[in-house]
Amino acid sequence: MNIMDKEKMYHLQVYKRYPVVFVKGKGIKLYDTNNKEYLDFLAGISVVNAGHCNEKIVEAIKKQAEELIHVSNLFYTIPQVELAERLVNLSGLNKVFFCNSGAESNEAAIKFIRKWGKQHNKDKIVSFYNSFHGRTYGALSATPKDKFREGFEPFLEGFEYLPYNDEEKIKELDNKVAGIILELVQGEGGVIPAKEEFIKTLKDVCEDKNILLVVDEVQTGVGRTGTFFAYEQYNITPNIVTLAKALGNGVPIGAVILDDEVSKYIKYGDHGTTFGGNPLVCAASLATIDIILELIKNKKVIEKGNYFIDKLKKFDYEFIRDVRGKGLMVGIELEFNANDIVNKMLKKGFVINATSDKVLRFLPPLIVEKEHIDLMVDNLKDVFEEIKND
Repeated sequence: MNIMDKEKMYHLQVYKRYPVVFVKGKGIKLYDTNNKEYLDFLAGISVVNAGHCNEKIVEAIKKQAEELIHVSNLFYTIPQVELAERLVNLSGLNKVFFCNSGAESNEAAIKFIRKWGKQHNKDKIVSFYNSFHGRTYGALSATPKDKFREGFEPFLEGFEYLPYNDEEKIKELDNKVAGIILELVQGEGGVIPAKEEFIKTLKDVCEDKNILLVVDEVQTGVGRTGTFFAYEQYNITPNIVTLAKALGNGVPIGAVILDDEVSKYIKYGDHGTTFGGNPLVCAASLATIDIILELIKNKKVIEKGNYFIDKLKKFDYEFIRDVRGKGLMVGIELEFNANDIVNKMLKKGFVINATSDKVLRFLPPLIVEKEHIDLMVDNLKDVFEEIKND
């Protein structure tokens, strides 16, 4: 029995997997069981931003694994405190809570909003249509998308949903709103960047009505958009930031970063985790951050992202509705379901995916070079030509 048949037999069937078994990765390349080489333009869905099996990160994991992997959060560990200090200094906020995933980061953020809201007689949390914040109950309650929610009702109360990039609706919020959570580029929603005027209005409303501003940087953070945090490009400082995905370049780690206005209300026993921030993942994260900061220096990721988007915008096909993105978070919106193109590109040796059904999403490791982008674009053009001529 091959590995794909075994997966169907033993693993809960919640993933629609592509028919490839990857066994090795190095840099921007992946290799399957037949040693076929692929260029990875998905990076584990914006996870391996520093590339597969980066030597410095591998070495940090090995070194820490030989010394101490886990002791629980009943004790102090050096890597955790060093990573917390690093994230505080990078973010301009004040305190960090570590967990294991993006969904857990957003769950914690929701709890922290609620705790702060109780002190200010506020009980609503606002999120946006087309957003994605995770699949656990709190995170899913902030994710108003039917395909993720159907069959799992009822959800948590106290959530309100608004259209994304609609400034006027933001102005109508009342004084019962405790927090607003949003992605600055909606990832699962189709790679949709926030408009600057929308964020300016959002910032002003939060200040005027004493509302916490919470930015979900699970997909956009750790250099993906060209700065360490996407919010740096919007001239805002959130009260809460959530991180995960690329923070450990593949090891499971999440983080919530809070300012003093929120953290002063969170007391001993209000939240916790067994594995969050253990020495192994924090050592990996510290090494990852060093590499990412070097990769984004001098706007190198922004430059590569602009190069990629400019090349895609030169495509002249009637079925392309839009090309958009920020940094190396890029999407092409089509008039039809994009999954067939994903499969065709996979056969050609390129890993991409389709999000929101009709959007081809590109999230290459930040080490991607222009020659890789050229190769991707040339092969994608060949696929588009096939479709045009069918």
